Amino acid sequence: MTATVTTRPRGRGLSRKAVLPWLFLAPGLLLALVFKFLPMGKGIWLSFFKVRPFLGDKWVGLDNYTRVLTDHRFQDAVGHTLLLGIGQSLGAIVVGFALALLLEGQARSLKIVRTAVFLPVVTATAVVGELWRLMYYPTSDGLINHALGIVGIGPVPFLDDPGTALWATMAMGIWIAAPYNMVIILAGLAGVDRSLYEAAAMDGVSLWQRLRHITLPAIRPALGIVLTLAAIRGLRVFTEVYVLTGGGPAGSTEVWMTRAYTLGFTRNDIGGASAASVVLLCVTLLLTVTVNYFRKRGDVR
Repeated sequence: MTATVTTRPRGRGLSRKAVLPWLFLAPGLLLALVFKFLPMGKGIWLSFFKVRPFLGDKWVGLDNYTRVLTDHRFQDAVGHTLLLGIGQSLGAIVVGFALALLLEGQARSLKIVRTAVFLPVVTATAVVGELWRLMYYPTSDGLINHALGIVGIGPVPFLDDPGTALWATMAMGIWIAAPYNMVIILAGLAGVDRSLYEAAAMDGVSLWQRLRHITLPAIRPALGIVLTLAAIRGLRVFTEVYVLTGGGPAGSTEVWMTRAYTLGFTRNDIGGASAASVVLLCVTLLLTVTVNYFRKRGDVR
């Protein structure tokens, strides 16, 4: 008596395994297509036209790009964006690294403190901006000016003075971004070999030497991720500036995104706003690729 062995076709099983993940991804991909990629493509298309509602769009080629890039207010906004982005990124990395060192550990109390410190990240930026606007209130009734008044300083018009408005906005941006960086750096610190610290302590190595020769090289991948995200976030800053100052006073805090918003929704220059957004997209992609290149090059070394 011979037994017959039935073999199941492998092709069908493999195809099901290949299709199943895409079925789970389909809703998210559909949402991304409708609300992100299609509007992005439409924005790129409109950047080559003079948008005239009810009259028909007029093809202008690269005129929108030329007009935007030669606009002195846009050039000032780019400078403010770079200053604000670099300041926020470096400040948030330094503060996040310090918080990670202070709150590293497995104690339950540290977990509660880490959760409290992380709250600015999960709070709506508009709400955070409104709270900081109240703290920056330019009289002695404001929280910060009241504290400064105790030591005989103030009141300081943080958001009403062109010389201080951008720095005040930068301080709020650092406060928001630092806890996010802290979590990523904490993940990097969790992978540091503790025996290296013990050996360094036995050799009498100073705290600075331990940070320089053990901690920083070990968390280099985490720092690379933080730097990449910070660079992208710095160029796309909008809500903080819009809520705190709206780009004022006298355009001293106007950044790339607020200028594009003004062109599109205040001056009804949809083509110019689209061109400014496309330029920002290209710069962001270029910056991301550059940062990733140097990060991978550093990892190889």
